[in-house]
Amino acid sequence: MVADFAGPDRPGVDDPGRGRRIGIDVGSVRIGVASSDPDGILATPVETVPRSKERGPDAPDIRRIVDIVTEYEAVEVIVGLPQTLRGEPGKAAKLARDFAGRLRRRMTGIPVRMADERFTTVTAARALRESGVSARGARPVIDQAAAVAILQGWLDERSAVVNVAEDGKPENGR
Repeated sequence: MVADFAGPDRPGVDDPGRGRRIGIDVGSVRIGVASSDPDGILATPVETVPRSKERGPDAPDIRRIVDIVTEYEAVEVIVGLPQTLRGEPGKAAKLARDFAGRLRRRMTGIPVRMADERFTTVTAARALRESGVSARGARPVIDQAAAVAILQGWLDERSAVVNVAEDGKPENGR
């Protein structure tokens, strides 16, 4: 395991409360974007943003994500963190962490979290294929579906944590 690798964040820590969340699937060519409803229950696709060759906090891809966060009045941004099955950083982890860092520098006051994204792109591609969507030309849709999977996982885990915090016991009463 890489010594300076910090794992994914956990929902519930410094939770900003009710409001929309934005999910991000960072790829080398495209960025899938999803959003939640204001109650943080359901994630839906938003768009696919082309990656910019520029790497500063004012790069076009960062600016577009900031515009989406502003437009949706998001209270939190969740960036997928690629990891291996063993929970170690995947090949794309540095790319995602760098992107999240640039986003944090550009957006002050809105938390940017890292969420475990093992299997999201693979699962999204499989689900689309099984629903009859051709892989050819579907990459932008796959990126959005992966962002939905990242965000939905966060929302589901957040819901369990928030429900425990509110009544002192898990949602199922155990």
